[in-house]
Amino acid sequence: MSGHEVPIGGLRRYVDALAAELGVVEGCACARTGPPACAHLVVTGHLSLFPDYGLLLLWDEEYGWAAALDAGWAGGPVVLSYLGDEVLPPVGEVAAFARALLREERPGDPRPVRLRAVGDVDGLVDRLGRYAS
Repeated sequence: MSGHEVPIGGLRRYVDALAAELGVVEGCACARTGPPACAHLVVTGHLSLFPDYGLLLLWDEEYGWAAALDAGWAGGPVVLSYLGDEVLPPVGEVAAFARALLREERPGDPRPVRLRAVGDVDGLVDRLGRYAS
């Protein structure tokens, strides 16, 4: 592993902690080191405007968390909103973002904001490494 590669154990534990906070069914969350490192969770519940499509939380090391519809008709997920501000926010903040969406609120921003570049030396690797232990 290079000095700037995202530690998969830490990323998995971070995602697992979020899945537990949201009550996500086991097997409905995954993480990959990339590049870019990424993860996704299938959220329990639907949005009333899109009752036939599942709600996903997507993460990558450049844009952080986003909420998306699981829309196979579109060739992949359709992003609705980005949490923004922080590429690796506390689990509780991400869970609050998801819960606000399920309450039909409009958290976040529909515009993507690149928070960092792959390989940036900005503490992400160290912060994820703390989840690994």
